[in-house]
Amino acid sequence: AIPEGSCVLLHACAHNPTGMDPTMEQWKQISNVAKERNLLPFFDCAYQGFASGDARKDAAALRMFVEDGHNIALVQSFSKNFGLYGQRVGALSVVADTPDEAKRVLSQLKVHIRPSYSNPPRHGARIVSKILSSEKKTDEFVEQCMGMAKRIDSMRIKLRNTLEELGSSRSWEHITKQIGMFAFSGMSKDEVVALREKHHIYCTLDGRISMAGVTSKNVEYIAKAIHDVTEGK
Repeated sequence: AIPEGSCVLLHACAHNPTGMDPTMEQWKQISNVAKERNLLPFFDCAYQGFASGDARKDAAALRMFVEDGHNIALVQSFSKNFGLYGQRVGALSVVADTPDEAKRVLSQLKVHIRPSYSNPPRHGARIVSKILSSEKKTDEFVEQCMGMAKRIDSMRIKLRNTLEELGSSRSWEHITKQIGMFAFSGMSKDEVVALREKHHIYCTLDGRISMAGVTSKNVEYIAKAIHDVTEGK
């Protein structure tokens, strides 16, 4: 069993690399275990808006843990959902028991921030702040995230369908069961290397594919290349 008082790292949504998230019932079980073992839940939220397509809904697990009385830590990245890769902007939030505890936590964070980066770039942070401080702009952001998520989902369907139409002997059902930006393809390291060397398609050696890079123009080429290296033809 996990040692009592441990800090446990959890993906808030759109788990990377598996693309498989706990159900809300399973999140409740995780919350209960965290309570029993006096754990500190530390959430990594880098893909909010890419799981369900609704950025607000994708925060459901976080809200549950706070409502259950956990003092959580949360790191958020806005690189993907705000399209700010070059800015590398994000946020660290901590839920404390009391205002006094919050002050002490902030003081300790400043101890680490000062020698590390002291004064971070402001441009990206101000863009995010500008959007999220406006209800109208936030609604537009949520709507645009939905558009991106739906496009990725459509590419999952197209990739799976094309592989099946090509007569693949494997099941590709997991491609459409998974959610988020990535697909854990199940390809072996040797198959990934062959994909790179024969077809100039690049993914991580564990077979993780960035679905954001799959488009209506290249999905058939990708499917045929995957079929080639997985079927050995």
